[in-house]
Amino acid sequence: MSPPKTSQDTLRHLPSVTEADKHLKSRGLPSGKAVRVQVERVLERFRAALRSGSDDAGSTDELRGRVLKALEAAVSAPPPGQLRRVINATGVVVHTNLGRAVLPAALTRAAEPLHHAYLNLEFDLETGKRGARGGRVPELLAQLAQAEDGVVVNNNAAAVLLMLTALAAGKEVIVSRGELVEIGGAFRVPDIMRQSGARLVEVGTTNRTRLSDYAQALTPETAAFLKVHRSNFHISGFTEEVGVPELAELAAEHGRKTGQSVGVWNDLGSGNFYRFSQPALNALPTVAQEVRAGADVVTLSGDKLLGSVQAGIVVGKAAPLGLMRKHPLYRSLRVDRVRIALLEHSLRAYLDVDTLREHNIVVDLLERTPEDMHPLAEDLLRALAPLEGRGVKWQLVRDQSLAGGGAVPDARIETLCLSLIPSGPGFTAQRIADGLRTHEPAVIARLAEDRVLLDFRTVFSQDVPDIASAIGALLGA
Repeated sequence: MSPPKTSQDTLRHLPSVTEADKHLKSRGLPSGKAVRVQVERVLERFRAALRSGSDDAGSTDELRGRVLKALEAAVSAPPPGQLRRVINATGVVVHTNLGRAVLPAALTRAAEPLHHAYLNLEFDLETGKRGARGGRVPELLAQLAQAEDGVVVNNNAAAVLLMLTALAAGKEVIVSRGELVEIGGAFRVPDIMRQSGARLVEVGTTNRTRLSDYAQALTPETAAFLKVHRSNFHISGFTEEVGVPELAELAAEHGRKTGQSVGVWNDLGSGNFYRFSQPALNALPTVAQEVRAGADVVTLSGDKLLGSVQAGIVVGKAAPLGLMRKHPLYRSLRVDRVRIALLEHSLRAYLDVDTLREHNIVVDLLERTPEDMHPLAEDLLRALAPLEGRGVKWQLVRDQSLAGGGAVPDARIETLCLSLIPSGPGFTAQRIADGLRTHEPAVIARLAEDRVLLDFRTVFSQDVPDIASAIGALLGA
């Protein structure tokens, strides 16, 4: 069949939406309203190309064949932005862009019966009356943190906002200039302070803040000293900062002299209830340590080092937490039944430290040693053996992983990686990384100069065949 003579003639030969639906249905592919957006997007792409002359239409049969093939590909692939599984080979355990904490299948199975039935979310089974929201969660938090009480809201930013609003609106809160942080999503301490109604009092300098700076800033309007974890950067060199014990002592001394109560609040961000044996993480203080050091209120995230669902966790003394729970803002920030059920099961696993790694993926991944990763590496090397000599070389190398999630920005954890090195024409490190990322499932690696590193710290055994398949597709196997 001869090519159409004009652009308008060409456009008439494009299949209609109805024809496209019939074709997709005949191939057993999704059709109708479920994929209407993808179908119209493909057709419009061809129309635009034909109008502009950038598409050499060829014969009508060739044109229709290309359109129908593009339609099949479009409806077979997950829509852009749709949530789907990816393989995290970056070595960053709590990867903010990849969903942070991975939950064990056993955890979701254990909590599943609670999702399909009514439950005592706010009902006291002993008295038959309305009870406190959260089941055992507040009790478990208090037990694990060695605190008087625990409160849960939807994330740590919400926990900090609730703390400042309920306890310091209209009053002054003293913060070191070196801790006026900004984290992902443009969350800035000064902004959230302003939103809460509390008045920020900055003390010290970016790199050095002394106890005397806090003491000199005290006024009758002071509500608290606030410590803020530097979640995504590290200051080194000529530095000085004041810890919770010193601030607690200063607050107590000020109270004895003036009768004024000044709180000590600690926004840990990525707090942990578990003492890591991993050398790079062993020095991390636990939440219980911060409470024992004198913090009245401590806030942290549920989906970072804790290894559970997204949540803002508050632990500390009963009086300030009671005020937070009674504040109207608390109702707007509280979590739903699904997250409460999952968080409760996560916290119960912490009651037995000896078996925690079996029930908490984040803790297990962070505690992995390069020796632990060798079986995974050997499995992948065996799967890749038939692909040798096709334009990419590989070898096992030692490197360093990151905890991620703003937990310990300066900690480097010894790890084992597969290094992919371009060795053939047309191959570059960027092309390799792009090819892995656009595979299904996507493999997210990290670029290191002229090579791509696949870090086994965050690779699971079920990922190995898919990684081998992604590399094979890249090499044309």
